[in-house]
Amino acid sequence: MMIEEQPWGRLEWMVSGALGNSTTMTVGRCYIRPGEQNPRHHHPNCDEVLHVLQGTIEHSVDDSLVRMGPGDTISIPSGRVHNARNLGDDEAIFVIAFSSPDRQVVGE
Repeated sequence: MMIEEQPWGRLEWMVSGALGNSTTMTVGRCYIRPGEQNPRHHHPNCDEVLHVLQGTIEHSVDDSLVRMGPGDTISIPSGRVHNARNLGDDEAIFVIAFSSPDRQVVGE
């Protein structure tokens, strides 16, 4: 596993080309602290699936906002600008999966 600390929380990578355990996808968990959000961004080379495990988030995709809680899943096509904001008092935790072993990120 590889952990990336961020100002808003952290990313934990479990499967990826960089870890050497996949040639087809990237899988990890994202943790966002209460009241925080990750920066708006897009992935030019892969689709993303996000599945909420804990907490309540508002997920933006382009100009749309979707409120999500435990058990909710969203599919984000390549190139769509998105981010997640933690609306709750607890840490938000979600699984993220990408259709590439080398997920690329471009900030807005």
